[in-house]
Amino acid sequence: MPELPDVEGFRQVLESCAKGRVIRRVDVRDPGVLHGVDARRLRDALEGRRFGPPERHGKWLLARTGGPILVLHFGMTGRLVCGHADDPVETHDRVLFTLGGGRQLRFRDQRKLQGLWLAHDESDVDRLLRRQGPDALTVDRAEFEEALSSRRGQLKTALTDQSVLAGLGNLLADEILWRARLRPDQGARDLTPEDRRRLYSEMRRTLRSSVTAGCVPPRDSWLTGHRDDRDPRCPRCGAGLRRSRMAGRGTVWCPRCQPDR
Repeated sequence: MPELPDVEGFRQVLESCAKGRVIRRVDVRDPGVLHGVDARRLRDALEGRRFGPPERHGKWLLARTGGPILVLHFGMTGRLVCGHADDPVETHDRVLFTLGGGRQLRFRDQRKLQGLWLAHDESDVDRLLRRQGPDALTVDRAEFEEALSSRRGQLKTALTDQSVLAGLGNLLADEILWRARLRPDQGARDLTPEDRRRLYSEMRRTLRSSVTAGCVPPRDSWLTGHRDDRDPRCPRCGAGLRRSRMAGRGTVWCPRCQPDR
């Protein structure tokens, strides 16, 4: 599932492929990815406009045009692809944006769990994102600590709740908690001030590395690099990793590095 680093990568694709280019044509090959707008209204709103600098908030991407704003969410399998107008169309290419200079931006998505919205102004954007918490990459420590200290329930559930913090998903949450040596099932409100400071620092460090890689990288020195092994072992201490489910999500942690308190 695309998480913050993946969506930041899509933002960079959008910027390098489309920023400053006129939208010559919009081809909706599958209207099932459109939300609150039909294909004709999407074409009428965007054709002839020019993409400006894109923005990201959490897992959402905003493609501004100096008027209507194209809003994208990638669900589990969505992505943005930059190519040329004469490139062969693939099965899961749902919407094609043909741009000036012969370039073409494609929204590609196999499972179609989210998709595209059209916001007419900033108030529309605010309504779409009203339940999103602060962005995990830009939140300051004071705001981060306040969000967690007022949250009931398990720590991992709080981290992956987009209304608490926008952008973290399953892989990032497990990686950050492993690095911070905190169990995913402990109470979010039970953290000490030192726990919260360490968690914030490890989140920042993990996000910076992941954004550079364009994903949560499955490196040998990372928990992510071993969570799907047949006999998963902690890359830090060698203990066998544990698996469970929290809020419907597969969760992996090290019982030695992340002990119960």
